[in-house]
Amino acid sequence: MRVETENALYSGLGAEREELWLTGFHAGHRPVLERCYRELYPTVQRAVGRVLSGADQETVIHEVFYRLISREELRRSFRGGSLKAWMATVAYHLALDYVRRQQREQGALEQAGGLGMQESTETREFSEESDARLLIERFQRECLPAKWHGVFEVRFLRQLPQRDAARELGIHRTTLAYQEMRIRALLKRFLLREGDTP
Repeated sequence: MRVETENALYSGLGAEREELWLTGFHAGHRPVLERCYRELYPTVQRAVGRVLSGADQETVIHEVFYRLISREELRRSFRGGSLKAWMATVAYHLALDYVRRQQREQGALEQAGGLGMQESTETREFSEESDARLLIERFQRECLPAKWHGVFEVRFLRQLPQRDAARELGIHRTTLAYQEMRIRALLKRFLLREGDTP
């Protein structure tokens, strides 16, 4: 397996280090994905920009990186070669899917005679989901201590029962309940602060 070295993410790495980098990428290690975001954002922006512009372009760009971060199967589909080209392809195809979905919705609205009367449910849901993900990411980045990320993931995002969550994290239920209570307080303050922002 060979990883192309046109990108500073892994340039100059020997075969063994490339393998370690790829393993970290597949596993979703935060520093690797953070660096991917910083260094590949312009590539993704250009690829999506071939198809979309404005708010739709931004929405799809964030969706690309959300999927990269949250979907291990997507990361595992990269097996080596040019990461930049792979990301551009993923981004371009997601942008095309977005346009096709908009066109289908537009056609359905025209057939129903309700063209321009209301925003389609699917587009609105896509936008609301993207907004929610961005808000969650901001909360995690700005307010949530790193030591509580696991509890936030299993209890708030995956919504596991306390018993299962404690078992998965390898902590006592009382510890989990305490951390959960503290996270709820942080989340409440964060959301109240967001509500005050115009």
